[in-house]
Amino acid sequence: MKKYTFYIALVLAITVISCKKEEAPKPKVIYQDTSKAKTEVPEDTTQIEIADLPINMEGTNYLIFPIGTVSGDKKGIKASYESNTGYTVSNYSEYQISGYLKNLKFQEIGKDTIYALSDANVLIETATYLKSTADKTKKQLMVYTVADMDTNKDSKLDNNDIKSLYVSEISGKNFTKISVDFQELIDWNVVDSRHRLYFRTVEDTNKNGAFDKEDRLHYFYLDLLSKEWKAEEYRPI
Repeated sequence: MKKYTFYIALVLAITVISCKKEEAPKPKVIYQDTSKAKTEVPEDTTQIEIADLPINMEGTNYLIFPIGTVSGDKKGIKASYESNTGYTVSNYSEYQISGYLKNLKFQEIGKDTIYALSDANVLIETATYLKSTADKTKKQLMVYTVADMDTNKDSKLDNNDIKSLYVSEISGKNFTKISVDFQELIDWNVVDSRHRLYFRTVEDTNKNGAFDKEDRLHYFYLDLLSKEWKAEEYRPI
């Protein structure tokens, strides 16, 4: 009887594992309504904002405060910090801030005013200072990877939503989206000799909600010396 029970349990376990493997990946885009208004996410009032200590990118005149959130509860703010994520909301490596950040705030050194990068509900995954470009062009810029729309319509912004590319001045001013809505950012780099930021995106051309080999790649560059930040598409193949 024990051996029979063991075999039943084994078969059930294998069945469950097989079912999980066969589950289709969750789509990044739901096409019920892809208008910007329908993909914005309302503020979550259960979340409590906290700021990390300020960061000063070498050679710049601004402090940057990473802003993240933790869940609140009736036990108070301190209890929610201790039971969930702790006090730190970001990571910092040379010239890049990363995390799942609600915002960044900026303060010019020597001044008291602190202001936000954006007043929109966004999720900032990386913020990178283009130091090498600044050395050559005297323009100090930041590049950001951001989720700015609830593309999978699960009523939250996270890394399951489409990632977009933004740029701003080192002061955080002129925060501008340069990738196309509903195209997933693949990667980006800077070619100093041409003063250009190059990036690739993928478009869900077959509208299956996922990004795969059947979809179309797009190639863009941004002239970092231009007064107007508008990406130009090019076709290398």
